[in-house]
Order: sequence, then structure tokens, then C-alpha cells
Amino acid sequence: MNVEMFELGPVMTNAYLVYDFQTKKGIVFDPGMNPGRLLKRIEKLQLTIEAILLTHAHFDHMGGVEEVRTHTGAPVYIHQEEEDWLEDPMKNGSGKWPMMPKLTARPAEHILFGDETLQIAGFQFEVLYTPGHSPGSISFYDGVHVFSGDALFRDSIGRTDLYRGSHRTLMDSIKKKLMVLPDKTVVYSGHGPKTTIGRERSSNPFIME
Repeated sequence: MNVEMFELGPVMTNAYLVYDFQTKKGIVFDPGMNPGRLLKRIEKLQLTIEAILLTHAHFDHMGGVEEVRTHTGAPVYIHQEEEDWLEDPMKNGSGKWPMMPKLTARPAEHILFGDETLQIAGFQFEVLYTPGHSPGSISFYDGVHVFSGDALFRDSIGRTDLYRGSHRTLMDSIKKKLMVLPDKTVVYSGHGPKTTIGRERSSNPFIME
């Protein structure tokens, strides 16, 4: 598995391009705003993108969905709790900032519920339901890596003061769904550098409380 990170948009959201160099098949996680660099990389590698997986539908994670979907033809996957957020700027947050355009996208092609196993582009991911930062936050785990969105960061956790966020729910998700993963699991977060479950278990001040 090849994993490339792209910091996109005004709040430097991490979009991830995951692909197999031999088969030229890939997946995009969270195509943030202004995904031009991501699309150029896909073109250069001549990849066939088979899915766009959203960890959640806040504007900084879904802002590039329509552009990437149109460019690649890949279907979008989202949790059922946020399936209407793509079409609703107030729910995805873009409508709350006067200086930002109201972002919308067509409905997702696939709705997730948590606990599914996805077989896409030659990769297998377990869908972990990890709400708290938002009601439909999910993480994708392949046995070695976990794409955690804004649930868990290096030395931090996701904010919970946004629409339908809950600190108690987030901490429950982290402890029951993420901290039970092996120490060596590499965590690819929605912002900031990658980390490991072991590192966060031992040094993340929010988890050690």
C-alpha cells in the first residue's frame, strides 16, 4: 500500500491518496477544498480511483468531493448520520462562515453504518463507527493503518463544539474503537502529522486523563 498525504484548503486538511502501484488502482480519503494537487498526482500516476471515502462531512473534508468525483468517476461513501450534510451548508459548516462559499455536493452513492468490511481497489478496510467530533464520524482500519479523520490526532483529539459534537461520545469512541487497536497501528489523521496508537496511548494528554 502506498499512502500519500495532501494538505488542502484554508485549514490544511489532510487528504490521502492510497494506491497499489502495480495495479494502478486507488482510493481517496477526504478530498479537502481545492484538490488540484491531488488530481494532478492521480493523473501523473495514471490511477483508477475506485472510491472516495469520507471520514465525515465537515466542509474542510468534503469541499473537493464534487471535483474529485467528476474527474475520476469514483463513487462516494459516507455514514448514514451525515448523508444529507453534503447538500446542506449549515450542517457541513460552510454556511456558517460569511467569507466562505456555501459548499454542496450531490448525495453519496454508498451509505455506511459501521462494522462493514469494504473490499476496494485490492484493499480491505473495516469501517469503525467513531462519532463525537461529528455524529457520523467513521474511521477506516486495514489491520496496519487507520484513517481516523478528526477523531484522533497526534497529542490531541477532535473538537466537539461544532454541530452535534459530543466530548463524551468522542472519548468513548476513542477508547472503545481506536485505543484497542495494536500499538503499531499507524494513525493517519485529518490534520497534522501521522502517529501510532501506541504513542497516543502513552503520551496523548487527553487520553491519559
